[in-house]
Parts: sequence; C-alpha cells; structure tokens
Amino acid sequence: MQFVINNILPISLAVFSGIMLLWSLFGNRFRGIKEVNSAAALQLINHKNAVILDVREPNEYDAGHVLNSKLIPLGKLKERMGELEKYKEQPIVVVCRSGNRSGTACFLLGKQGFTQAYNLAGGVQAWQKNNLPLEK
Repeated sequence: MQFVINNILPISLAVFSGIMLLWSLFGNRFRGIKEVNSAAALQLINHKNAVILDVREPNEYDAGHVLNSKLIPLGKLKERMGELEKYKEQPIVVVCRSGNRSGTACFLLGKQGFTQAYNLAGGVQAWQKNNLPLEK
C-alpha cells in the first residue's frame, strides 16, 4: 500500500494512458461508427457506388485526394449537410488525413439518419500506404 501512495502520480498516468489507448482503439465502436479499411472502401466504391466525402481542409484536399471525392470540411459539415441528402440511401466513405475527423463526421452523419456512413480507418495516410492513387 505504501508503494501505491508513494507512486500515485506515475500509477495514475499509466492508468490514464491505458484508458486513452483503449479509447483510440474502440472509441468509434462505442459511438456506433462503422470503420472500413482501404480494401473494403474500394469494394464499397466499386460495387455499391459509394460516395467519398473528404472532410479535410481545402489545402489538404488540393495536395491530394481520393478520385471523385466531394470536399466538405468538417467545420462546415453541419451547415452543408443538405448537399448530402440525395446520398442518404447510399454508402458514404468519409475520409480525412488519419481517420479522426472522419470519425466525427460519421457520428454527425449518423445523427442525421445516414445509416451507411463508413469511416476510412487510417484516412488518406492508410490509402497512400496501400499504394492507392490520389489525384491533385
């Protein structure tokens, strides 16, 4: 017990770090967000006519984006949600740099009734790592 009392700060930091690690691995599942890897995203795009929604900023998008993706930065998604209404019954693959912003976008889409919103796990970074093309 004395050990715990003497080392409460490092122990607390270790526990907090563990919780954060678990949240990063399972947080999207807790929020009801569906994730797909690059291969599954390609299947949705090629066989289910999925829409690709890029939620990065315009300068990031201009540096390279998934072919035929639609740009709506995350900060403007709520006000521009109407532009996506016609895709409500289609799968939507949401993309950002690493998968964090797109997870938030999927959550927002889900709240608006988009039942087929998929977060691209790892984002554009994972897309590139799998040698998939980007257009500029």
